[in-house]
Amino acid sequence: MFNLRYQYQLFCLAVSFFSRLPIPASTPYSDERMNRAGRYFALVGLVLGALCAMVYSLSAAWLPPQFAVFVTMVFSLLLTGAFHEDGLTDMADGIGGGMTTEKRLVIMKDSRIGTYGAATLIMALLGKFIMLSYLAEHTELALVLIIAYTLSRTVAATLIFDMRYVSDTSSSKSKPLANAQTVPELLFLVATSVLVCLVLAPELTLLLIVAAVVFRTGFKAWLNARLGGFTGDCLGAAQQLMELLIYLILIASVHNQWG
Repeated sequence: MFNLRYQYQLFCLAVSFFSRLPIPASTPYSDERMNRAGRYFALVGLVLGALCAMVYSLSAAWLPPQFAVFVTMVFSLLLTGAFHEDGLTDMADGIGGGMTTEKRLVIMKDSRIGTYGAATLIMALLGKFIMLSYLAEHTELALVLIIAYTLSRTVAATLIFDMRYVSDTSSSKSKPLANAQTVPELLFLVATSVLVCLVLAPELTLLLIVAAVVFRTGFKAWLNARLGGFTGDCLGAAQQLMELLIYLILIASVHNQWG
């Protein structure tokens, strides 16, 4: 089905999955529809990035850059319900604290936060604040946010295409993601983020795309070695780590005047 109404409903489901933004109450839901909605995960990232960019721009008009960054980070956490940060924290606890695949999966389902998760979350948020503060003083941060939010969600969502879902599908919120993507859905995801990245200098666009491919390849191999596949938490972790990598690459490009 490719009619406009159906596609709009799929987009609404993707928005509801990744954010706290309201969608029409009449939007029909099914596991199959939620799985098909994965094609719009990058587009949702673009929307969320645009909203955060707007909040930063408004804040920066009244506050110093670092304070505007802080306000934007708080808004982002509220906007997504710390969805991806929660995934990063749970994955760090599971893989850091479990000695076997089964134990790691059990720990990842535990809602309590352990040492590995707490340390990872603190470093991720602190690192994000430091990097965004630097970028705010040397780049157009609103544009950076849109690119990072879009590309990082693309990388995370593409892991569904060729990895095995290893969580308990009977109790997981990410159950609909257990079914693999189709090739057209994968291409739509990738095309969305590539088009967004094209606003950068060509060499930076190429650098980010190469970095995304390398990160995805390495992260996929790492997850397969430790879990035998992916879980919803792993997708959240992939998004957060890729977002941080994007900021780091852009900082390096500014520092070394690459573009």
